[in-house]
Amino acid sequence: MVDVKSSRDGIVVTAFWETKPEEVGAVLEILKRFLPQAQREPGVKTFEIHQSLTEPAKFFFYEVFRDEAAFGAHQQSEHFRTLIQGEALPKLAKRERAQHKFV
Repeated sequence: MVDVKSSRDGIVVTAFWETKPEEVGAVLEILKRFLPQAQREPGVKTFEIHQSLTEPAKFFFYEVFRDEAAFGAHQQSEHFRTLIQGEALPKLAKRERAQHKFV
């Protein structure tokens, strides 16, 4: 039986990325390297990245962290700093992020 309360605890982060048109392939490869590492972080409950079927330069992230501390640790991880901040972000035309809570 699933503990409904514990599955709805935590902080939800969503992000929308749009790459520069010439950088779609490079960003996709970076995200393929990054995703398994992010999913293994101890404070991560869910971490999924989606690419638009109709607009391949657009990506949607859905992330659930145990708490604010886990989200902070994620942003300080080596793979986030290297792959996201160092490699991916310079290839983006647009980036939006928002934090949410469960209702």
